[in-house]
Amino acid sequence: MAIATPGAAPADAPAALSAPARGRLVGITRRADRPGRRGGPAGRGVLKHLTPWFFLAAAVGLLLLFTYWPALNLFYFSVTDWDGIDLQKNFVGLDNYIEVFTDPRIFSVFFVSLYYFFASFAQMAIALYFATILSFSTRFSNLFRGILFFPYLINGVAIGFVFLYLFQPGGTLDTVLGWFGMADPPQWLGNPDVVNWSLAGTSVWRYTGMNFVLFLGAIQSIPHELYEAADLDGASRWQQFWAIIFPGIRRVVGLSFILAISGSLSVFEIPFIMTGGANGSATFVIQTLQTAFTFRQVGLASAMAVVLLVIVLVVTWIQRKVFPDEKVDLT
Repeated sequence: MAIATPGAAPADAPAALSAPARGRLVGITRRADRPGRRGGPAGRGVLKHLTPWFFLAAAVGLLLLFTYWPALNLFYFSVTDWDGIDLQKNFVGLDNYIEVFTDPRIFSVFFVSLYYFFASFAQMAIALYFATILSFSTRFSNLFRGILFFPYLINGVAIGFVFLYLFQPGGTLDTVLGWFGMADPPQWLGNPDVVNWSLAGTSVWRYTGMNFVLFLGAIQSIPHELYEAADLDGASRWQQFWAIIFPGIRRVVGLSFILAISGSLSVFEIPFIMTGGANGSATFVIQTLQTAFTFRQVGLASAMAVVLLVIVLVVTWIQRKVFPDEKVDLT
């Protein structure tokens, strides 16, 4: 048996490490013992908690840059007499707002929105009718769904030009009406008594598909067992509509009503392309743009835009109070 001398390593001990190896081992041990290093548990935990905020910061930044900052500038411009060109902006206080409410040429164009407001009810009624029919087993239902939704996919400028040719004197509509004996059709876009109805009808044709998809999706989310129980009880389709379908999509109908109000107050695309606001078809948005870029009254136009924003918010708030959301339980 070997006897170890004092200070010597045991016989079964591993060989002594060289100086470079000992240095690497000490460095690795120290790095492993340090908390919070990148790649450690603490670092991964911090990164895990911060990752959702990174994604949220990008969305909030874009929202602040392209929505709220322009809105603040709009409020600032509305109390000045800026013409959109000069660098100098003189503060005028509430003069622009007073002019908006006292000048009959400005505020009277809100009556044009009534045509689109009443047309939106026809739009929702047509969409709800077809959504109810096509939610049941119907032949060629997918084809009809595509036909109804297709106008909403078309660019608004293209729709404006198509209906411009449709409504022109001697155009497609006059030709079709001539086949049924109407020899003297009205000036669809030239007569001030008819032009707004023509433009509102064009908007109905374009936006019915959006309401149709909303209603169809809401109807299909209703449990199918309710229809089976109604069939067993002998309920007709009309009774199923009032007892099952309409209560189940009440919130979507309320949403469509809000969109109809805000849309009728801010109509722009169709009348601007087809008539440019002529013959009494100018909406409040069209007049706002003309005030800003044609008459170089950006301050007054900004005040008009602020007034429109406030009106939309107030009308939406009233609608939410009059028709509050109700939790529907069909079971």
